[in-house]
Amino acid sequence: MSAARSMQHPVAARRRARGWSQDDLSVRAGMPRSSVSAIEAGRLTPSVTAALAVAQALDCSVEELFGPGSGGAQPGEVAWAWEPLLGKDRYWEAEVGGCRWLYPVETLAGSSWAHDGFCREKVLNERGAWDPRQTLVLAGCDPAAGLLAAEYAAASGFRLLAFTRGGGAALGLLQQGLVHVAALHRSTKEEPELNAQTVREKLGGGYRLLRIAEWQEGIALPALNHTRTISACKRQVRRWAVREPGSAARECLEDLLGEPQSSRHVMFSHQAVVEAVRGGWAEAGVCVRLCAEDAGLRFLPVRKESLDLCFSAAMERDPRVQALIRLLRSQAHRRLIGELPGYDAAHMGELITV
Repeated sequence: MSAARSMQHPVAARRRARGWSQDDLSVRAGMPRSSVSAIEAGRLTPSVTAALAVAQALDCSVEELFGPGSGGAQPGEVAWAWEPLLGKDRYWEAEVGGCRWLYPVETLAGSSWAHDGFCREKVLNERGAWDPRQTLVLAGCDPAAGLLAAEYAAASGFRLLAFTRGGGAALGLLQQGLVHVAALHRSTKEEPELNAQTVREKLGGGYRLLRIAEWQEGIALPALNHTRTISACKRQVRRWAVREPGSAARECLEDLLGEPQSSRHVMFSHQAVVEAVRGGWAEAGVCVRLCAEDAGLRFLPVRKESLDLCFSAAMERDPRVQALIRLLRSQAHRRLIGELPGYDAAHMGELITV
């Protein structure tokens, strides 16, 4: 459904002719800068509303920007957010940045949302279960994301799709305009500004960080392994479960061992690390306390990290984001998250401008 675009999209050409940056156009059109970038790169097909907003900001017609022969995307189209795996035809649908995206169905932590439709031979067969504008899309590695999704739906009536992705991958999806919210947890007691610094370096300004919790990240060990210190683990463990590059858990492990790590088998979640250790092919791995304890493994804490949700400032007044903020600031949800092993919800709901 996505098609390659010409070297210079009409939106980019007209923006540059005015001497505007992508940030300038995003403010005038009332949409995230990541959406402007993705439209110009041909990765996003804007909705009719978004196309009109861009055309109005650039003082031209929708047809000039997106009409036949323009090299631009046709407003109102839908496209895969990422290519489905072979044989995967079920999808969820959501609106992000004024564009409708299809998300290949995958296992989401603690969630059991029915698919919105299926695609056969490029023909969509919709079930119409959810309005795409009623769905919030999140990418991150919080193992409690399923709990958040259930509480969010009960409190707001909106749906939350929480895709399991490491922090680097999650920010990449946010930058491309494919998700509303990305989770990251690089900040520590020693470097409390690292989450904000990471967002500035990767995405620039114009974003918000919404605190979920502080949590403990450390080393998961088999239940019968009685190693008591981190230094002993460093000496004794030869087979580590290694996370993907760009993840905070990978950085934590490399900081511990003092050298880059590589592996033929890469883990893409905290839960996958736990399963590798519990299954016996890895002697230890870095994950959060919740996953280790729920799996019956021993846990040696290494550091306390801040888990934040990042979203565009342009999304702050979106009803879906407002509902998320209200939930995280509620006493009931703070109490619930604070009861999870390794989670500290004292600063939940705090908002930081990047």
